[in-house]
Amino acid sequence: MFGDLIGMMGKLQEAQKKVEETKQRLNSVLIHEQSADGLLKVTVTANRQIRSLEVNDELLNDKEELEDYLIMVLNRAIEKAGNVHETEIAAVTKEGMPNIPGLDLFK
Repeated sequence: MFGDLIGMMGKLQEAQKKVEETKQRLNSVLIHEQSADGLLKVTVTANRQIRSLEVNDELLNDKEELEDYLIMVLNRAIEKAGNVHETEIAAVTKEGMPNIPGLDLFK
């Protein structure tokens, strides 16, 4: 009985380590997004950190337009990054979980 418990604890620790390694790797996964007209471009990591922002001079003349562009493009980029992040973390977590009878009932 204790051998099973110790084995499960080891698997959980290994899974936690893999999740942390995946989070570190996701810092290098880049998502590029831009407005339809290409006047605003943004790059974020899969960990949802903004890496670069490129604003065309044309947008600098209208503060409200620039704000609208920023909100629209950043939200799309963050949504895509979030999807990548969640998919990668879920895959690593599922792979590393020990086989505990009945655990699949909590999905």
